[in-house]
Amino acid sequence: MNELGKMLLGVRLAIALVGALILLAAHMGLPLGRLPGDTSYKGTNFTFYFPLGTCILISVILSAILYLLSRFRR
Repeated sequence: MNELGKMLLGVRLAIALVGALILLAAHMGLPLGRLPGDTSYKGTNFTFYFPLGTCILISVILSAILYLLSRFRR
């Protein structure tokens, strides 16, 4: 049970760090959420937003960071 608690704490801190980085990027003027491939539809009483381009960009960046971290740990 002790290891599960440590893992959950680590995941929570990682999510908070990513959230802070996204807020910082928005404050600096980076167009996250307004990239090509991000879809939005506004109806009369309905708004649908799917940031596909932003998700792909974040996925590529995180994959590269995790790959580099795994290479340095060996």
